[in-house]
Amino acid sequence: MTRNAMIDEWYPVGIAGQLDAHGRKTALMGEPIEVGRGEDGNAKVTGANGRALPACIRYGHVWSSLGDPQKPLFAIPEADQPGRRLVDVGVVRVRCSPLRAVENFLDIAHFPFVHTDILGAEPHTEVQNYKVEIREDEDEVWATQVKFYQPQAAKSAEGGITTEYMYRVPAPTCSILYKTCPPRPGEWDVITLFVQPLAEDLCDVWPWMALFDDETPMTDLIHFQQTIFVQDRSILENQIPGLLPLDPGMEIPTRADLTSVAYRRWLKRHGYTYGAQLVAQ
Repeated sequence: MTRNAMIDEWYPVGIAGQLDAHGRKTALMGEPIEVGRGEDGNAKVTGANGRALPACIRYGHVWSSLGDPQKPLFAIPEADQPGRRLVDVGVVRVRCSPLRAVENFLDIAHFPFVHTDILGAEPHTEVQNYKVEIREDEDEVWATQVKFYQPQAAKSAEGGITTEYMYRVPAPTCSILYKTCPPRPGEWDVITLFVQPLAEDLCDVWPWMALFDDETPMTDLIHFQQTIFVQDRSILENQIPGLLPLDPGMEIPTRADLTSVAYRRWLKRHGYTYGAQLVAQ
């Protein structure tokens, strides 16, 4: 299966604050790489045979590519907004397709059943109508007007609220969630999923957040988000097929799956197939 269409994309490969001169061994799309700090103090990423790979630091993480990225890393303006707390959640290794990890992040309907009494609860299981589009100018997938009742929408939330969401997919293995900010109505909390494809069926997931929350200890913010994703991991690692099907006939979508349908269509349009299954087997 080709990886060529995805080879020039940026991918997260580590937390910037943990860089050192000794380096850390990891992998990117099947190729062993090493992530460290160069003599000039900047991030340094090397691939097979010691070849230098592109590197940049943004959103608390080191980003790299096996190819030659043709555009800068996508923008998250909220990352530079005064007053926000920027949270490096850490990493969770998941034995699943990196594309499956992103699609799961976009799935609203599983909240009451997987994240019971946190992001959802019975009988509040219905997904209301929402809007999904592929924005041609930005070349991104967006879902807006997403509303869902949540017993605890965020660590800062007191009691259940109807939470409004917006989802954005700016890159094949990254997704950004904008959701109601309980302490500051009118603003959005920003929660991201940055996925490092180690192999077609294995990935490291690096969540990152930009929040308005001056009260919650950093440890509690990290633990809350890690709890959510660990709950997702058991689902992800047992999905069949393991790779993400791009053939519309392989899985039957429901009304709640509109974002997933648009994401798969967008992946297929661009040939983003590393971690995908193109035809039924």
